[in-house]
Amino acid sequence: MKLLLADDHALFRQALRHILSELGSDTVVIEAESLGKALALASEHQDLDLVLLDLKMPDVQGIDSVYAFRQRYPALPIVVLSASEDCDDIEAVLDAGALGFVPKSSPAAVLISALRLVLEGGIYLPPQLLSRVAPSPRPAHYPNPVLSGHGRVDGLTERQIEVLRLLEQGKSNKEIARDLSLSEGTIKIHLAAVFRALNVRNRTEAVLAAQRLQTTSGAGSAAGPRAAQPRAL
Repeated sequence: MKLLLADDHALFRQALRHILSELGSDTVVIEAESLGKALALASEHQDLDLVLLDLKMPDVQGIDSVYAFRQRYPALPIVVLSASEDCDDIEAVLDAGALGFVPKSSPAAVLISALRLVLEGGIYLPPQLLSRVAPSPRPAHYPNPVLSGHGRVDGLTERQIEVLRLLEQGKSNKEIARDLSLSEGTIKIHLAAVFRALNVRNRTEAVLAAQRLQTTSGAGSAAGPRAAQPRAL
C-alpha cells in the first residue's frame, strides 16, 4: 500500500507516518510539504492508493488543494486532514471530491478506521457532520418495496431513503444530487448514514443489502394471515 501525505508540518508528518504503519507492514508513506510537491510526487508515483491532504500549506489555502488533485488525478481517493471542525468546511471538501474528512483532533484509531473505510470504497465523515443530518427518532416506514414490512430499515430519514432508491438505480453521486436538487457533499453525508444503517462499507454492499431486505420483506408478507399468490416468472 502506498500513501501520499501532504502537510507542511514536519513533526506532524513524522507522527502520522508512525500511525499509518498500523495499516500494514507493507505501507509506504511518501511525504510532501506543499501542494506543488504533492502533485509532482503523484505524477512520479502513479501506483498511489490514497492521498492524505491538509487544507493549509504554503502554496494553497482551503479546498483548492482538493480541486487540484481531482482535476489531475480524478480516480485517486482523497482524505482531508484538517484542524478545522466546521461543518461548512467539511461539506465544501466533500463537494470538491474528497471521500473523507478527518479532524486533526481525532484519535489515531479513528484515522486508521477512516482510511480503511475509504480504501474499501466507503466514505468517512466525522460525527459532528453526521449529527447535522441526524435521522428522525421515528423509524422510517414508507411505501417502498425495499424498506417496508419486515425489510424496514430503522433510523433513516425520508431523504436518505430517496438517496438509497436512486443508488439502487445505479446513479452516481452527481446524478443523485441533480435529481434531488442537493449538493454532492450532502449526498455523501446521506450515503454515509445509509451505510451505517445497513451496516455496509460501500455503494455495492448497500445495494446488495437493500436487495436482501426486499427479499426479506416479500417473505414476511407471504407468511402473514393471507399468503401471497404465485407470480408468473
